[in-house]
Amino acid sequence: MKNGKPLSKRMLTWAIGLGLSCSVLAQSTTGSIFGQAPSESGDSVLIKSSSGLTREIAVDNRGRYAATQLPLGSYTVTLQHNGQTVETRENIAIKVGAGTEVSFTVDKAKNLSGINVTANALPAIDVSSVDSRTVITADQLAKIPLGRSSEAIALLAPGVVNNGGSFTGPTGNSLVSFGGSAANENAYYINGFNTTDPLRGFGGLSVPYGAIDQQEVYTGGYSAQYGRSDGGVINVVGKRGTNDWHFGAQLLWEPSFARASTRDRYYANGLPATPKAGNLYSPDSENKSWATTVSAYAGGPLIKDKLFFFLAGEYERQQGNQVNPVSGYASTKPYVDYRNSDPRWYGKLDWNITDSHILELTGASDKQKTSGSVYRYDFINRKRGSFINYNDNTKTGGDIYTAKYTGYLTDNLTVTALYGQLKTTNYDVPGGYNSSLTYIDGLTNQNPALNRGIARGNGQTVLSLFNPGRGNKTTNTRIDISYKLGEHTLSAGIDNQGSRAIKQGSATSGPAYSWSYGQGDPNTPISTGLGVPATIGFPNGAGGYYVIRDVASSLATVRSSQRAQYIEDKWQLNDRWLLSLGLRNDQFKNFNSHSEAFITQHKPQWAPRLGAGWDVYGDSSFKIYANAGRYYLGLPLNPALNAAGGALSTSQYFTYSGIAADGTPTGLTALSAPVSANNYFGQLPDPKTVAAQHLKSEYQDEFIVGFSKTLDTNWVYGAKLTQRILRNAIDDYCDIDRVLAKAGSLGYQVTTHSNPVSCWLINPGRANTFTLVDTSGHHVSVPLTHTEFGFQQLKRRYYGLESFLEHPFDGHWYGKLTYVFSRSYGNTEGQVRSDLYSESRGTGQTAASTTEDWDNAYVMEYTNGVQNNDHKHQIKLFGYYQIAPEWLVSGNLSVISGAPKACLGYYGASHADPAGYGNTYHYCNGQPSPPGSHGSLPWIHQLDLGVTYRPAFAASRLAFSANVFNLLNEQRVTGIFPNAESSPNKANPLYGTPTSRQLPRYARLSVSYDY
Repeated sequence: MKNGKPLSKRMLTWAIGLGLSCSVLAQSTTGSIFGQAPSESGDSVLIKSSSGLTREIAVDNRGRYAATQLPLGSYTVTLQHNGQTVETRENIAIKVGAGTEVSFTVDKAKNLSGINVTANALPAIDVSSVDSRTVITADQLAKIPLGRSSEAIALLAPGVVNNGGSFTGPTGNSLVSFGGSAANENAYYINGFNTTDPLRGFGGLSVPYGAIDQQEVYTGGYSAQYGRSDGGVINVVGKRGTNDWHFGAQLLWEPSFARASTRDRYYANGLPATPKAGNLYSPDSENKSWATTVSAYAGGPLIKDKLFFFLAGEYERQQGNQVNPVSGYASTKPYVDYRNSDPRWYGKLDWNITDSHILELTGASDKQKTSGSVYRYDFINRKRGSFINYNDNTKTGGDIYTAKYTGYLTDNLTVTALYGQLKTTNYDVPGGYNSSLTYIDGLTNQNPALNRGIARGNGQTVLSLFNPGRGNKTTNTRIDISYKLGEHTLSAGIDNQGSRAIKQGSATSGPAYSWSYGQGDPNTPISTGLGVPATIGFPNGAGGYYVIRDVASSLATVRSSQRAQYIEDKWQLNDRWLLSLGLRNDQFKNFNSHSEAFITQHKPQWAPRLGAGWDVYGDSSFKIYANAGRYYLGLPLNPALNAAGGALSTSQYFTYSGIAADGTPTGLTALSAPVSANNYFGQLPDPKTVAAQHLKSEYQDEFIVGFSKTLDTNWVYGAKLTQRILRNAIDDYCDIDRVLAKAGSLGYQVTTHSNPVSCWLINPGRANTFTLVDTSGHHVSVPLTHTEFGFQQLKRRYYGLESFLEHPFDGHWYGKLTYVFSRSYGNTEGQVRSDLYSESRGTGQTAASTTEDWDNAYVMEYTNGVQNNDHKHQIKLFGYYQIAPEWLVSGNLSVISGAPKACLGYYGASHADPAGYGNTYHYCNGQPSPPGSHGSLPWIHQLDLGVTYRPAFAASRLAFSANVFNLLNEQRVTGIFPNAESSPNKANPLYGTPTSRQLPRYARLSVSYDY
C-alpha cells in the first residue's frame, strides 16, 4: 500500500472538486466497529464477519482504531501484536448506521498467551453518532407483538403516531407522522434504495417480515447524507447469507372467531332527507375477516467466504366481507365479499470478490392484489341481497432491483456506488363494469316526495376509470467516498433520482359524468363564490333539493428530476468530543405532460447539518449531544397532474322534478353553468405561468439537544428536546380574480382566456410574483405581497420533550419506556390535510402540495391553532421476558392523547360561500373555528400481548406463538367527519360521525421452524 496514500489524496481532491459526499446508502446499510487498544508498534485489530469478510486495521499512535461501512452481521474482533493473537471478542453484532465499541485493555495486551472472550458485554450507548434514531432488530421483531409492516415497527419510536386521515401506502399500510409533520413527508428505504411513492409521497415498499435484519427509524437530527424528507426516515435492511446455512418456515393465522366485532357508526348530527336505515350510517359490526400468511427463507454460502445468497418469500391471504356506509363513494357497493392477496419476496446475493471489493445484488417485491363480488344489502334487516357485479380487480405495489459496489481501496479510503430501479403499478379495472349506467351519489339526499321515501340508484359501482397501465418508475444513482484523515472522517457523494408517473389520473365513468344529490336552505345561495343561487324561485326548488352533474378528467404522464451533492466531516476532536459538520445541496426540476419544465430549482439550496457529541466520562456511559439542521423536501409529481396538467373538474347545479328508476334526475332546470372552484376547465397552461417566479422548495429547520446515560449495568435513560420550524412550503393558489385585478391595476390586459391557469404554485405566506400572458401573447410579471393575498405568514412549529428508560436484554428480560410531551401548531399541516375527510374519497385530502390551504384568503381565516397531527402526550412501553428456557411473554402498550376535533362549515355569520369551497371554511355554525378550539378526540389506549413456546425437544428451533392485539377492545375514535353543515344553514347529519377507529381486538396464532 505504499502508493495508496498518494492515490487516496488525489481521489479525495477529485471528490471534493465534484461536490461529492458520503452516501446515505452506504451508511444506511452498514455499521462500524471502533475502539481503543494498546498503542505499541505492530499492534493491529483483525475484524472478520460470519460471511468471511476480513479487514485488518492498524492501531494508531493514540491507541485508536475504526472500521467503517461494515455489512451487518456477526463479527469476531481480534487484537494482534506483531501478528500474534492477544485477545479475541466473538459474536459482536453491529447495528445499522451506528458504531459499536470494542476496546481492549493494556493489562490483557501484555499477556500474549491469547484470551478468548465470547460474551458481548459492550457499552449500550453509541458515542460515535449524534442523530436521533430507533433501531429494531430481527430478534426483537420475533418477540414483540407488532403489525407486520414497516409503519407498525416505526410506531415503537417516540414521537411517531398513526395518521388521522386514513392515508395508506402502496400496499394498504396505514401511514405514520413524525414530529408533527404531514404523513407524506417521510422517506422510505430498502437496503439504502429510496422506495418513497413519487406521486404523492404516500409511503414506500417493504420486504417479507422475516427478511428484515434491522429497521432504522430516524426521528430527527440525521446528517447531510439523508435528504428529501422533513418528517422522518424508515430504512429497512434485509438479511444476507453467511457461511452457515439457515432456513425456516412460518405459518400465521388470524381467525375470524377471535376477532371482535367492529362497532356500528350512527349519524351524530341529525338525519338525512332519505334515510336508508334510520340513524344507522354504517353497520360495521357486520364486517368479517380472517387472514393466513405463509413464509419461508433460506440462506447460506454458494462459495465459502466468497459468495452468499439469501432468499425469502411471504404470501398473505385475507378474506372476508365488508358492508359499506349508506352514503358516500362506497355506497354503490353495499356489500362486498373480498379476497386480497399480498405476495412479497426478497433476494440478496453478496460476492466478496476480495476482502477489498464487495458486490451486492438485491431484488424485492411487495404487491397487493384484490378482487371480490358486490351484492345488494338490506340495511334495515341486515341481510345480503342479490348479486350486482364483480368488484374491481386491483394490483398495487411493485418491484425493486439494486446493485451496490463497495471498495475498501486503502485502510482509509472507501468508495461505494449504487444503482437501482423501482417500478410500481396501480392497476384498477372494474369488474362487471357497465358503461351505459351513470354513477349516482348522495342517495340519502334525494327528495323523498319523488322516490316515495326509498332511495333510487342503479348498479353502477364505478365512479372513475383508470388506465390499466398506470404506475410509477424511479431510478436512483449514488456514488460515495469516505476518507479517514487523522482525526477527520471525510465523506462526499452524489444522490441523483429520476421519477416518472405513468398514465396517472382518472376520468368519470359511464357517460363521462356523474350525479350527486344535495339539499340545503332554499333561501340561501348554494355558493356565492361560484355564482350558484338559492333554489327558491326556480321550478321544483321550494324544498331546497338540487342535483349536481360532475365531470372530471386528468390523464397524463409526468416526471421529475432530483439531484443532490453533499459533504461531511466527522471530526473526533479528542477522546470525548465528536463534531459532525455537513452540507447538502439539493436541486429539483418538475415537468408537465409535454415534458416542459414548470419548476426549476437549480440555484444552491444549502442544507447545513451541524452536530456535536460529548462522551462525558470517556467510557461510553454518558453522552450529551446536540444538532441543528435544515431539510429540503422535493415537490411530488401530483401537482403536474392538476395545477400544471390541464385537469378538468366541473360541476353544474340543477333542480329536478323527478327521479327515474335508475336514480338519474329528470325534469332538470339549470341553476348554473358548469363551474369549477379551482378553474379546472381542461386547458393545459403555459408552463412558464404555472408557478410563481423563483419558487423556493419546502424546507424545515430542526434543533435538538439531549443526553443518554447508563444507570449501573442494567439500565439506560435519557431525554431530548426538539424544535422543528417549517420555514417554507409549496401549495397552490386559486383566486384568479385577485391576480387579474392586480394585473389590471398595473395596466396589463389579462383575461382567463389569454391565461388559462387553474391554480398557481406559490410559496404561501410570502410575496410571490406571477408570470401571466396578456391578450397580445406577451409574458408580464404581476407581484403580490402576502398582505395583498390576504394571508398570514406561513406557520408550522413543533416542539417535543422526549424521555426514555431502557433495560437492555440480559438473558432474562428487555423493556423500554418512552414519554413524549409535544405540541404541533400553526396555520398549515403541510403537504396534505388529514382533517378534510370526505365521503367522496374515504380519506383526508390527498392532493399533495395542492391542498385547500392557501387557495384563497377566505379558507385561511382562523387557521392558526393546534394542528391535525398534534398528540400532546405519548406513552409507549414494550418488551419481553424469558420466564423459562422454553417460554417467553411479551407486550406492547401505547397511550396517546387524541388529535384536535375539527369543526368546519360555511363562511361567516351569513353562512356564505365566497370562494366556492362549500362547507370547508374555518367557521362552525357561523362562528370562527380555529383548529383545536373544540377540544380533542379521545385518548387512544392500545395493549398488545404475546406468548411464545419453544420446546426443548426441538432444540428451540420450533416455536408456537399467540398474540392478542387491542386486548381491551377499546375501539376509540381516531377521526370524524369535520363539516358541521351540508349546505348553508343546513345541519350536516354526518358531522362528528367517526371516520376511523382503532381496529377491534384480534388474535394471531403462528408456528415456525428455524434451522
